[in-house]
Amino acid sequence: MKKVYFLQTCDTCRRILKEVNLDGFERQEIKSNPISVNQLEEMYALSGSYEALFNKRAKLYKAMDLKNQDLSEADYRQYLLDEYTFLKRPVFIVDNSIFIGNSKKEIEKLKEKIG
Repeated sequence: MKKVYFLQTCDTCRRILKEVNLDGFERQEIKSNPISVNQLEEMYALSGSYEALFNKRAKLYKAMDLKNQDLSEADYRQYLLDEYTFLKRPVFIVDNSIFIGNSKKEIEKLKEKIG
């Protein structure tokens, strides 16, 4: 399976999607088509943590003052389901591997994986 979760309005996501060979990838734009509980559970199974999927640079994270709260995995899960901006983007799933976020290192690992 090859899938990518992204945000169409995000310049970084658009740049990465142009940079990566997306042949055979199912694409899901998370604002118009939010992630489901099953999709989040699948990402969790591959990443091992809801916190790893959570975008701590989201404007809403600061606006809700979440950085000063002690969040549990259950809290991260609920915020991810409630608000699309909390998903660290883009998220690529290739077979049984997950690549989360836009760091150079993560994108290089993704490119290596898909060849």
